[in-house]
Amino acid sequence: MPKPDRICVGAIAGSFGVKGELRLKSFCTMPEDIAAYGPLYSEDGARSFTVRLTRAVTGGLGARLSGVATKEEADALKGVTLWADRDRLPSLPDDEFYHSDLIGLEVFDTGGAALGKVRAVQNFGAGDILEIYAPGRRTTLMLPFTRAVVPTVDLKAGRIVADPPEEAE
Repeated sequence: MPKPDRICVGAIAGSFGVKGELRLKSFCTMPEDIAAYGPLYSEDGARSFTVRLTRAVTGGLGARLSGVATKEEADALKGVTLWADRDRLPSLPDDEFYHSDLIGLEVFDTGGAALGKVRAVQNFGAGDILEIYAPGRRTTLMLPFTRAVVPTVDLKAGRIVADPPEEAE
């Protein structure tokens, strides 16, 4: 059976209070939209949750998840990522991408030379960065995911064209 097509929309940051309420980190553009994409699943698909937001809390959103009634149950879920079925999510404009669609794409420079494959999309606070792995390189190549550095993303062809700054090569 094929694996369901899901996108990571958030993570459980820990418990909040003593009655099973959780603190969620939402990866959605509008953080509160996470509740509209349910049911949400654990990464392995073994658990599903309906989400009811309760309040804004420091570092995220307060929420109740179905099947979680105690602080201990909430504590046990800390670090679990939450995944939504792709068909429940909005379609994106042409210049926006879900991170999961970029991971694994081949990256070439503007001259056609292979640079490697996207291993991850990082964000350390100043915008998205493509982490590119290439066999034979001692370190991964980190490229800012901007139109200037990454002018072309072709999901259908499974490739990205990048124009890395000289110091990155």
